[in-house]
Amino acid sequence: MFGMGAPELIIILVIVLIIFGPNKLPEIGRAIGGGIKELKDATKEVEDAAKIDED
Repeated sequence: MFGMGAPELIIILVIVLIIFGPNKLPEIGRAIGGGIKELKDATKEVEDAAKIDED
C-alpha cells in the first residue's frame, strides 16, 4: 500500500490521534467512509452509463 509498512502506518495514526484527539476520530472516520461510498457509487454510475452506450 503505497510502499508503507506497519511502522509508518502506526506513526501516522499516532500523529492523527495527537492532532485531532480521540473524540474526533469517529467523526473523521465516518466522513472518510461516506466519501469513499460516494466515490464508489459515482464510479458505478459512470461504468453503467458506459456499458449502456456500448450496447
